[in-house]
Formats: sequence, structure tokens, C-alpha cells
Amino acid sequence: MSIVDVTNKLAVLLHQSNVQENLSVPQLVEKVLARKEGMLTLTGAVATTTGKYTGRSPKDKYIVEEASTKDKIDWGSVNQPIAEEVFEKLYNKVIDYLMAKDEIFVFKGFAGADPKYRLPIQVINEFAWHNLFAHQLFIRPTEEELAEHQAQFTVISAPNFKADPAVDGTKSETFIIISFERRIVLIGGTEYAGEIKKSIFSVVNYLLPEQNILPMHCSANVGQEGDVALFFGLSGTGKTTLSADPKRRLIGDDEHGWSNSGVFNIEGGCYAKCINLSREKEPQIFDAIRFGAVLENVVIDEYTRIPNYDDGTLTENTRAAYPIQAIDNIVDPSVAGHPTTIIFLTADAFGVLPPISKLTREQAMYHFLSGYTSKLAGTERGITSPQATFSTCFGAPFLPLPATRYAEMLGKKIDEHNVQVFLVNTGWTGGEYGVGNRMKLQYTRAMVQSALEGELNNVETVKDPIFGLEIPAHVPGVPDEVLQPKNTWADQEAYEQKAKELAEQFRENFKKFANIDPNIEKLGGPIV
Repeated sequence: MSIVDVTNKLAVLLHQSNVQENLSVPQLVEKVLARKEGMLTLTGAVATTTGKYTGRSPKDKYIVEEASTKDKIDWGSVNQPIAEEVFEKLYNKVIDYLMAKDEIFVFKGFAGADPKYRLPIQVINEFAWHNLFAHQLFIRPTEEELAEHQAQFTVISAPNFKADPAVDGTKSETFIIISFERRIVLIGGTEYAGEIKKSIFSVVNYLLPEQNILPMHCSANVGQEGDVALFFGLSGTGKTTLSADPKRRLIGDDEHGWSNSGVFNIEGGCYAKCINLSREKEPQIFDAIRFGAVLENVVIDEYTRIPNYDDGTLTENTRAAYPIQAIDNIVDPSVAGHPTTIIFLTADAFGVLPPISKLTREQAMYHFLSGYTSKLAGTERGITSPQATFSTCFGAPFLPLPATRYAEMLGKKIDEHNVQVFLVNTGWTGGEYGVGNRMKLQYTRAMVQSALEGELNNVETVKDPIFGLEIPAHVPGVPDEVLQPKNTWADQEAYEQKAKELAEQFRENFKKFANIDPNIEKLGGPIV
């Protein structure tokens, strides 16, 4: 099937009488309730469940191996190739399946808040609640923009269409397939809405570097003086908590692009984890879950319709989707200048990384490529003690291009804009997990605040003898002894052993990066 044939078949689908296009939030909520896809909660949010799949299915994600892109993709376990013929057969089946439905729902909008670089997209959904999710997560068009909208990428999501691996060439009933030539994402066999959001993030991670724009899996905010900060960090490192600062306005909480003009949010909404959510801990997120928001896999009281955010019966990965405008302290539109500060967050359960350290350009690129944090005992089956985990560029599952491409772009931008980069350990101090204690949030906040206000740019530092990191000798509001991890351990020999063990894991992980400037490893990594 040629690209023209694919386009023509899609056009036929979109011109059918069963298409509901760009419905308003109240209309979509009505559809969700009428179709019994979810229930209304006390606050007016829609609560839904996703059945068998309560998270992403990385083993079922593919990229079509096409002539124009196959030499650019970083093929492997993350970017699995699939043949064009397999995609085309599944595509035909899914389109025929949707044509037979009483209703399908279409959202037309954008990925990218900066009009110069935004990607016009359309999302075609079997479920009304998935279309509401897309409406809240992507950038919504004005009436004038909608009248002129020409989609450059299309997501087609049919959760109830399940593949037959023996016939369709997939590994399971689930598939998430990106075709860059046909500009289509095809999703089936999973009701987890996050696949829609993250597939578009994977798409822009491929497209934006061609425009000399660095796509980033990070949160971003801006201070009263216009100073922009980026926060990179994997789950559990405190990214959401630390970037939600009442003294600074939020640009976005998850996905951004860094162009020659500055930083812009790729999304129009937030997809927040809400396990153990409370107004006391995270008032902005708690209060954003109101009419039009989507709750995913949160247990709801059938009578009162009050969400129980502490109940992880369905999954620990409970989620809330809402427009960024539901947060009070934001930049709207979500566009700002060049960053002055970058914070890499890690939760080191070994208790050996400094609570804050200044990074050189080479160290920044090294730790960006490493993307280190810890998995704790009990988080996954078989994990009985803390384990180092590395997610390249803090977003490995969403990077179609070689990781070094993104790291080199980051290094260049750090140089161009004289950005200060810090590694902040929100993990353990005084010993590893089970022996020491989690770093006090008040200390972490004080360190981040000092970094953002430029107080650490020219301070006296002490070099860590194992990791080569420059540790500030003094940080306002933080006891000096806390800054040196070795000094917080009762057993300093045990500290040395554990630190060298982690340093070796860093080195072992870094071996996978080929054709990279040797100075990145030599000057950026552990020195012992």
C-alpha cells in the first residue's frame, strides 16, 4: 500500500457520518457517561479504568522500517523494527474496524506551544474518554486555527481491536506502531491512555532535532526575573514536587523543546501520578482534578463518588489528566527564554552521591546520558535490595534517534547559553536504603533555591574523590556536614565500598555508548 493509498483510506474514514470532531469538554463528558465508559466523581472529574493494561507496553512498541528513516533510527529493544507489510495489514484492519463503529471521536490540535515549531496533529479514538484525554493533554486550537488545521501526524487508537500474533506479526494482542513516512501512529489492544501521549512524544523526539530543537523529558519553570530552570528526573526523584514552586511559574511538567528562541512546552496539559495524592502535599494537582479532568484507575467510592487516592488496588500507576490552565501559577502560552539553570535529579538509594554538586559540560553530558536513579526493594518482583537503574537522557523509552545525538545538542546549548548545571541527590544520606535516611525535603529545597538564585555559581567547592563531582562547601540553610556524603556515614569503609560499587555500575552502563567523544567519559564520569 502506498502512502497515497493510506492517506486516501484515512480521508474516507474521517468523512464518514459516525465521526464526532473536536467536541467540547462538556460534550465529551456527556458521551463518556452515556456510553458507560466512566463515572462522574464528586469534583466533576471523569473516572475510568483501563482493564488489563495499567501502564505502557514497551515490548509491544514498534517503528516501521522504511527507506527514508531506517538508517536514522537507533534500532534495538526500545525501537523495535516492524515490516511495512505488517503495518499496512494491521492499518487496513483497524480502519475497517473503526468504519463499522456507531461513533468515533477526532481531536485536532497541536504538539508544541511555540507556533513557529508546533506540530499539527489529529487523534482518532474509539473511546470518548480517550478523546477527552487527548483534548486535555495536547494543545487545543482556537476556532481560527481549527478552520485552517492540516494534520501532519495522526494517532489512531482502537483499544478493543486486538491483534492476533500468529496472523498479524506482533508479539501480543497489543501494538503501538509509528510510521514516520506515513505519519501515523497505530494503537490497538490497550486502553491505557498514556500510549497516546507518549507516542507523540516519541514522534517529536524524532522530528525536532531535524529543526535544531532539543526535545527533553523534563519539567520547566520560570522565576520573577525571567530566569528559566529545567528539572530532569525519573520517577520518585521529586521532579514534580521541586518544580512546583509558588515563587516561580510553571511552563510545563513533563515534555519540552529547546529551540534557538528558548524553551516551549510540547503539551497543553499534565498527566500527573496521583497515588497517595493529598491537598496538603500537592495542592496544585489536587485542586486541578475538577470538571473535565480524567482519572485513570483511581478507586472511587460508588456512593459518594469520592476518589480514594491512597488505594492502589488497581495499580500504583494511578493518573490524572487535566489542562495546564487548571494550575494557577503558569506561563500561558507555555513559552519562555533560554534556561539559566538545569537540575538533574537522582534518588540514590546507595547514599553515596552528594546532595548537590556542580557539573562541568562534560559531566552534564555524562549524567544526561546515564540518567541514573535507584529502584527500591519491593517496587518490582525479585528486587530485594536497591538497584541502580539507568534511563538514557532521562527518557530512554521515547528516543528514536541515537542517545548521543541528544547529548551533543545539550552540550552545545549549555555552552551557547552559559547554563549552570547541578546534580541533586534526593535519595539517602548517612547510609544506604534501610540504614540511612531520606534527604530532608527542606534541605533539598534550600539547595535547589540556592542553585536557581545563582548563589552557587562561584562558591568554594570540594572535589569528590570517587565521582569527581564538585561539591559546594556551603549552602545557605543546609548543615555543612550534610553536603559531604562520606561524613554522614558512621562506617566510612562501608561508604567507600558502596561508592566504588556504584561508580563501577556507572562505568559498565556507559560502555553502550559508541562513537562518543572520549572526553565525555574521561572528564565526566567517576575517577576511581
